[in-house]
Amino acid sequence: MIHALIRPVETHTITLKGEDLAEVRAQLAAQAPEGWALVSAMATMEKAGASRSVEGKFERRDSIREIEAEDMAALEAKVPDGWRMLSVRRS
Repeated sequence: MIHALIRPVETHTITLKGEDLAEVRAQLAAQAPEGWALVSAMATMEKAGASRSVEGKFERRDSIREIEAEDMAALEAKVPDGWRMLSVRRS
């Protein structure tokens, strides 16, 4: 028997503006919904002034489930659309 851990593949993007990059990134991290993680923060300078725009990308990290099957092909077929296989082990 083969077992796999799976989780949903969901992303959420938010854009914040400010003058201090560290402060804006801290604001992004504070806005992470429960069960989600900030996985990237891309900063760009505004055309006028010292303001920066930071686009933060969050990915869902909760809702992990375990599935099992007799072989790898059957296991892969059990992964629902919108889900990702995280790990595989044999029992």
